[in-house]
Amino acid sequence: MATTTVHLVRHGQVENPQHVLYGRLPNWHLSELGRAMAARVGEYFDGAPLTHLRCSPLERAQETMAPIAERHSELPITFDDRVIEAGNIFEGQVFGPSNDALRHPSAWRHLLNPFRPSWGEPYREIADRMRAAVHDAAEAAGEGGQAVIVSHQLPIWIARLDAEGRPFFHDPRARQCSLASVTSLTVAEGTVIRVAYTEPAADLLPQSSSRRFRVGL
Repeated sequence: MATTTVHLVRHGQVENPQHVLYGRLPNWHLSELGRAMAARVGEYFDGAPLTHLRCSPLERAQETMAPIAERHSELPITFDDRVIEAGNIFEGQVFGPSNDALRHPSAWRHLLNPFRPSWGEPYREIADRMRAAVHDAAEAAGEGGQAVIVSHQLPIWIARLDAEGRPFFHDPRARQCSLASVTSLTVAEGTVIRVAYTEPAADLLPQSSSRRFRVGL
């Protein structure tokens, strides 16, 4: 059975000392550490038989894709709004290192339904757009090919839950999708048959990011 592999890459660390939930806002760029993470991902795919590149239009995703694209200069980059960050009504707010914005009473009405979730883009909509993008990337890569999609933590995690047939409701701290990680979906006849996960930049991860969920990374 012929298969295609679609690698979902999360972008590297963003320069964001105030812990703003930047979401889809423009002009948020990788930090120095984030650029080192992106370089490590580029090294991870060096020599890989990639046949398609696809990327979120946000700057941090493009900057993470750059070292990969440099090693595969024969491949154009397809920019795809379907793999953009999830929508969130708290976008632009300063959360601080302990997510203090969520403690304010004005935020509570947006936290009533974690299954939807009530604070942002529904999980089902994220799953639908990511599934379509993965399908198109697999088609573009061709049988036996490999595609890379650079996206964002929540869309990648929801795509994985969707592929594995698991419920979308989850604890954000339990997402297996660290900065600059690679979630690889093996696709056969339009269906994901295997999921693998690796962290090429594991040794570069900030210690705190592996212990608790924080916005603005």
